[in-house]
Amino acid sequence: MSGNTATHEVTPTARTAATRGRAPFSQSRAARELGLKRSEFDLAVHLGHIRTRPAEAGGGRHVDRAEVERLRGQEGFPEALRQRVATVGTGEGSAIMEVTAARFTRLARLGLLVPVTFHLNRYRAVVWRYLADELREFAVDAKNASLLNRPLPEALRGQLDTGLDLRPRNWRGRNLGFLLRQAGDPWERAGGVASLLDPVQISEIVTDPYERSHLSRFRPPPPVHGAPGSPAAHLTERITTAQDLDEIDLLRTDLARAVREARAHRPAPRPASRHPAPHPGQDPHRQLDAHPHSVRHRRPPAPRHCDRLRQSENPRRSRGLLGRLLRRAT
Repeated sequence: MSGNTATHEVTPTARTAATRGRAPFSQSRAARELGLKRSEFDLAVHLGHIRTRPAEAGGGRHVDRAEVERLRGQEGFPEALRQRVATVGTGEGSAIMEVTAARFTRLARLGLLVPVTFHLNRYRAVVWRYLADELREFAVDAKNASLLNRPLPEALRGQLDTGLDLRPRNWRGRNLGFLLRQAGDPWERAGGVASLLDPVQISEIVTDPYERSHLSRFRPPPPVHGAPGSPAAHLTERITTAQDLDEIDLLRTDLARAVREARAHRPAPRPASRHPAPHPGQDPHRQLDAHPHSVRHRRPPAPRHCDRLRQSENPRRSRGLLGRLLRRAT
């Protein structure tokens, strides 16, 4: 090889600039490019680890190629990214924190451990999952040592005795944060808040039917578990819909404020008027007669009685049996 051969190193900045103008990836394609399962990818998006943007033609969100290159260039990729979205259940979580499964469940019911996702098993039991990194941080924090190694305070035990379980509410709050983080429009933010309220609550806050219909376009669907109307679907609906009175009051207040902001930003579309407004100085009661395509102009005038008699005066113009009888009488 000649010693005059020049080589050019492609820097990450140059590679990013080259990919910026190319078509973005769909979310499924981006997950494959990053070596993530779709559930891991979705969680990474919710947590803000992967940036997405609305598709130009609508229908979901896309991931820029430059964003995929940025993630690939991070140290420890892809294991480091997978570790940030790794989730565990009660058994694995209690092992990470070195506590019993019963102690782990009590801490989660008290709201000290916040689930990040859930699913239903084949027995329709709710399986909560937690971020493994968050459990490790909780376990190494010296302020939590008494909660892990000593009997729980009497006040906390009393709350558990009343049946307190903050796992569904904490999941709803966390999920709302995910939705608001992705919302790029005031109506999307209002739809995120509305997703945690039942339709009756929404109709009481958003009384205008056109605004309510427009809001429903931006209301993300809840997680799907089971066929519609099945016990699993009812259980999922109960988890994803606000249940406590104070939680409902807060969401109603937030929804009313969000809809006011959305209305000021862009009013909800309404159907156009069927009849044009009259010109200035025109009598509105004469508008129908003046319109060139009025119903009165389209309908032909009905024949008068004298015209019908005149048509029957000449029996030779009649046809059929009646015509022959008339000619014989003549």
